[in-house]
Amino acid sequence: MNDRTLLALLCGAVVGGALLLLVIAIRGTEPRQATPSLFRRGNADARKNLIRIGTGVGVGLLVLVVTRWLVLAAALGLLAALADRFFGGTGEERRAIERLEALATWTEALRDTIAGAVGLEQAIPATAVNAAPAIKPGLNLLVDRLRIREPLPSALMRFADDLDDPSADLIVAALVLNARLRGPGLREVLSALADSAREELDVRRKVAAERRSTRRSVQVVVAITLLVAAALVLFNPTYVAPYTSFIGQFVLFIVIALYALGLVWLRRLAKIEVPERFLIAGKDLRAKRAGDERMEVVGG
Repeated sequence: MNDRTLLALLCGAVVGGALLLLVIAIRGTEPRQATPSLFRRGNADARKNLIRIGTGVGVGLLVLVVTRWLVLAAALGLLAALADRFFGGTGEERRAIERLEALATWTEALRDTIAGAVGLEQAIPATAVNAAPAIKPGLNLLVDRLRIREPLPSALMRFADDLDDPSADLIVAALVLNARLRGPGLREVLSALADSAREELDVRRKVAAERRSTRRSVQVVVAITLLVAAALVLFNPTYVAPYTSFIGQFVLFIVIALYALGLVWLRRLAKIEVPERFLIAGKDLRAKRAGDERMEVVGG
């Protein structure tokens, strides 16, 4: 690709972005709730996203300077920025297993504490002290809500929203029913839920062990492909010379798009399908109350 074609593509991208911003400015956007700053202490996810974006931009600019291929630079930049989306299945699967194990352990501890004729209001703070890190932040929030005299059913519903896990909904639903009805049999219910969580945990661990070798093979194939492509570009420019033209860049775009579709497909196959949450009434009710309050403020 010569300098004139590259400059034309960059100008087209700039003009397209400007037109998109103009359309957004004319139509406007919906107001969003205030979000904390990227550099505050409790916003680690936002900082990680900022680091990923910076890494992607840096890789894209480096590839563009070395190869002068706009398509390849954009593709590798996106790959660097979204590497966790394509190859982050192991971490996500491990976090889900750790959260499920923490829920099972906490349910067993709650069952044993209740066995000593202790109510839920006293058992929950007692078991939150030694809870696993996967659910400890949510449990600490639950304990704080109980300390400010929030009703136990409402605090438990918000605890389920904090965890955002279908397995946690089963446990929280049993606790909410017991908090409202104050009937017997909670210990037996928690024992059954803990056993069910342990069985699900064993199944997930077996599936993760079987997928580990397949996932490693995919990563090796991707790494070898990138290394071979880099070697051809750097050490055999004559072989890849046809890709410097506009038609060559278009063909390269199709090849990269097909490759990306294959990675996305493999990523979806590696994802564990879990049932949807059913304890969403509390979140919807709070959203409705917040909307009603905003309407009252606007109405004066």
